Amino acid sequence: MSLFKKIFGAGEVSGEEKNADNSPFLPEDQLPIDELFTTNFKKNGGKFIYCDSVNEVHEQFLNVLEENDWFECEALCFEPKLQHLLDENRLEYNNVKNPKFLLATCESLVADEGAILFSSKQIKQFKPGELPDNIVIFATTSQMLASKTDCLRHIKKKYDKDYPTNITAIKYFEKAKDEDFLHYGSVAKNLYLLLLEDL
Repeated sequence: MSLFKKIFGAGEVSGEEKNADNSPFLPEDQLPIDELFTTNFKKNGGKFIYCDSVNEVHEQFLNVLEENDWFECEALCFEPKLQHLLDENRLEYNNVKNPKFLLATCESLVADEGAILFSSKQIKQFKPGELPDNIVIFATTSQMLASKTDCLRHIKKKYDKDYPTNITAIKYFEKAKDEDFLHYGSVAKNLYLLLLEDL
């Protein structure tokens, strides 16, 4: 657009001038963090369940149990604050030998990858390959962060001195259909995310 058109006002804008605003050198429009996470999480094969209240979290957890027929089975859960969900549904979580699923919280939800970030606070010393194939995660919308760098910065601030170990992310939630180099070394998990709105 010329200087005179800027000063005196432009009549109609031509197609060339419209395209000038969409230059390949301009940064792309960024999605909000929650939309970015949801899009990437679903693309990775995760099952996303949005909840407005704690009561809805209980209802949706029950629906997940019904869908997979996980009643009267063993579950892995290392967090006392979640064990009431297992007690309510008569699921065994003490000294389990063959757990059907892991119930846990997470450190963060990584928006740019659609991944879930864990630490030793949630999964102890277990590596992703040693965890059950099915995972149910309880998280809140305030745990969504843009990148892994932001997540690690958040962990550093949250724990001050007693930093957790075994910080790991799970990104793929369904088996690769063919040999994909990008999936090499990663473990696919059947993952349900119960996301509670807290903002």
